[in-house]
Amino acid sequence: MKFLKHALVIFAFIFSTQLSAAPVEGTDYKLIDPPQPTSSGNKVEVLEFFFYGCSHCFHLHPELSAWEKKMPKDVDLVLVPTIFNPGWEPMAYTYYALEVLGKNHKLHNALYDAWNVNNINLSDESKIAAFVAKHGVDSKKFSEAYHSFGVQSKIMRSKQLTQTYAIRGTPTLIVDGKYMITGLQPGETAKVLAELVDKARKERAGNR
Repeated sequence: MKFLKHALVIFAFIFSTQLSAAPVEGTDYKLIDPPQPTSSGNKVEVLEFFFYGCSHCFHLHPELSAWEKKMPKDVDLVLVPTIFNPGWEPMAYTYYALEVLGKNHKLHNALYDAWNVNNINLSDESKIAAFVAKHGVDSKKFSEAYHSFGVQSKIMRSKQLTQTYAIRGTPTLIVDGKYMITGLQPGETAKVLAELVDKARKERAGNR
């Protein structure tokens, strides 16, 4: 009996140590070499490369939303709708058009559900305009924003960032231009993200 208790104590210790272990380069994250400049000023920048029709992004979304709600004030979360082929462009235009109108947070969940739960066809602008109108967005203003120069510039920036960081799949998170997180389960992604944000914060403090 004493042996069993001793064994259980050792197992619990090993298990807890594994849970609290620091992220491992090459397993939990990849190092970006060379590091890329950020646009977040004094804040730690987190980029999320995503696509509304990506099931992995859909499953990460609740975890990332929960993390965002308690995100430290010195962190800047930037969503980057990713374009791997022409069929993905309408959703990138949609995200940025809604951002211009200040409606992207309002419809973020609805767009994920439309693709991954309700199988709604959002393959072109007219279908998307009808969808956002049902969710309280003026379709005329949406179309104007969709075709605006500002949104075109954001699309170009999205494509540039995708190339700069050699993004190969979604979701992918980039922490402060230095660390890439991809291919992990949602809960593990959120855990590694929090720890890498803390790591980046300490590195910034050390460089002052």
